[in-house]
Amino acid sequence: MATLSGKTLFITGASRGIGRAIALRAARDGANIAIAAKSDVPNPKLPGTIHTVAAEVEAAGGRALALRCDIRDEDSVGAAVAATVDAFGGIDALVNNASAIWLRGALDTPMKRFDLMQQVNARGTFLCSQACLPYLLKAPDPHILSLAPPPSLDPKWWGPHTGYTLAKMGMSFVTLGLAAEFGRQGVAVNALWPRTVIATDAINMIPGVDMANCRKPDIVADAAHAVLSRTARGFSGRFLIDEEVLREAGVRDFDAYAMQPGAPLLPDLFLD
Repeated sequence: MATLSGKTLFITGASRGIGRAIALRAARDGANIAIAAKSDVPNPKLPGTIHTVAAEVEAAGGRALALRCDIRDEDSVGAAVAATVDAFGGIDALVNNASAIWLRGALDTPMKRFDLMQQVNARGTFLCSQACLPYLLKAPDPHILSLAPPPSLDPKWWGPHTGYTLAKMGMSFVTLGLAAEFGRQGVAVNALWPRTVIATDAINMIPGVDMANCRKPDIVADAAHAVLSRTARGFSGRFLIDEEVLREAGVRDFDAYAMQPGAPLLPDLFLD
């Protein structure tokens, strides 16, 4: 069984949701987890902070470093990466999970919201990758994994929410470019996207979504674990779907991932 024991993961947006789930799955292997997020004090509307997740990581068997980090800010990212290297000696994997969402049309998208999505999603992914790459290139089996969809120019994904689609596809195209540049140097640069809507706080932005029709973040975490456990060289530029990754790994029963087993599942955005 492949393991992440002793590996160091730098995970953005890991104070809740999918990022937290990926951190805890790696922690069960005994990995070192840098929890990089802005949430360092409790928020009554959004449970979870870098400190609560750090405690969970330690309890699960991993080593944790709680880092207050705004991935829009170059100095903040640089300091967080440096602190990770000081604490754990290097970086083996970067998980670009942090994301901002706003599912509205052009006339209902304030420029402040538009700018936030571009800065966090596409620019943040590029910045964190740029900051981690000098250390990843020294790692024996380096990975960059971004939570981004397969690239698509289908107008049905652009018309309803151009700002968000641009930001999310921006992450996809950053993945494509970095894979072309660094894949030949042995860095596995890939993207992962869920087949179905995942039960996180982000679903509050999607009108009419019932938690019962979603899967738990654990399915993405298990898929990410399977990806990050693979040999990096020769495995780059892929746009992976969580369910397909797990089927390839031998999983056949997905009921355990359902919020309500037997309920119809909603497909996630950007997938036909």
